[in-house]
Amino acid sequence: MAVELRIPSAGESITEVQIGAWLKAEGDYVQRDEPIVEIETDKAAMELPAPVSGILTAQLKKTGEVVPVGSVIATIDPSPTAPEREAPSGASAARSGLKTPESAPVGSAPAAPGPAPRVMPVAQRAVARAGLDSAEAQATGPGGRPLQEEVQRPIAGASSDADLQSGPAVPTSPPTPAATAASDRPEEIVPMTMLRRRIAQRLVEAQHTMAMLTTFNEIDMSAVQRLRAERGEKFQKKYGVRLGVMSFFVKAAIDALRRVPQVNAEIRGTDIVFKNYYDIGVAVSTEQGLVVPVLRNADRLSFAQIELAIADLAARARERKITIDELQGGTFTITNGGVFGSLLATPIINPPQSAILGLHAIQDRPVARDGQVVIRPMMYVALTYDHRLIDGRESVTFLRRIVECVEDPARMLIEV
Repeated sequence: MAVELRIPSAGESITEVQIGAWLKAEGDYVQRDEPIVEIETDKAAMELPAPVSGILTAQLKKTGEVVPVGSVIATIDPSPTAPEREAPSGASAARSGLKTPESAPVGSAPAAPGPAPRVMPVAQRAVARAGLDSAEAQATGPGGRPLQEEVQRPIAGASSDADLQSGPAVPTSPPTPAATAASDRPEEIVPMTMLRRRIAQRLVEAQHTMAMLTTFNEIDMSAVQRLRAERGEKFQKKYGVRLGVMSFFVKAAIDALRRVPQVNAEIRGTDIVFKNYYDIGVAVSTEQGLVVPVLRNADRLSFAQIELAIADLAARARERKITIDELQGGTFTITNGGVFGSLLATPIINPPQSAILGLHAIQDRPVARDGQVVIRPMMYVALTYDHRLIDGRESVTFLRRIVECVEDPARMLIEV
């Protein structure tokens, strides 16, 4: 009896999902818990595993379709072992253009199949939406990878053949990425994912519902860089993770949030909710968009635990294996645009939080110290806050405490 693959519940507020790329084709054998299809919600993208081992007999929904939670999207014929595939006969091999052992040159060894070229994610999704095989794309990209424009050619050819056979068709799924006819001014039309649509909605919502203001400061990163140089190697050997700068800022933020509790609060109707716990969101850039995994009870974590948790959450977010629960409920967010080279920016608050800390690139700059001009590694930091709840005094006090803790990390240990 066929087993149905259903869309599971992905959170209280999520009622529908968008079908992403199918990772298995009809007729493929799948192992239990092996990913079959990607699904996207308005909060995250994830892979849906097979509930049993068996043959994928039918894909009931296409890439790009939006379906309610609980919908059946595929069926699997249960089987504990994969069926054996028969080797092609001489006649069938000849029809398919393969050489049989008799026709192979004397003394020649059978050629080992080379690794399949890796298809870039954008091109892979375009191929999946068109129902083609990525092998049909001529690969000229680096490392033999098909480029997106090369994928367009078999897609366009398939579309032309379908038009010739069946006449004009009414589209039943979102449009596939396609270049415009004007070769000198190419354009691409790509449907927005549910996650990207949700990001756009929340950013506009934050702009319209909050009185956002940003205050800036700069930090001398000499002490952090010195600690990382002196202790970084031993730290990595002991804990298996690099000592990064983010753990210093998470610790400093918790220290500052304790001193200025308004920054860790939120407005709920006509009430102010002060939160006496510290769930720190750390913004992570993924192919699908910016997501914010949350470090639960970050005040109870050591430097090593913070670095390990951030590395794990970031890796799973990029691999679409993060859960909805891990993206919800943060009380304060830190985003680091400096990893991309950003020198200065004003981050946007992640509702319903009331503030966000933006980190930027570390640059050697001349600064005055004890009447002398010296070169120091400096970083600009920005705190965007909701002025309805947080006044200038609280915001400046909070950001100044961040500066003090990072420039003198011992303050966080003895809490002075």
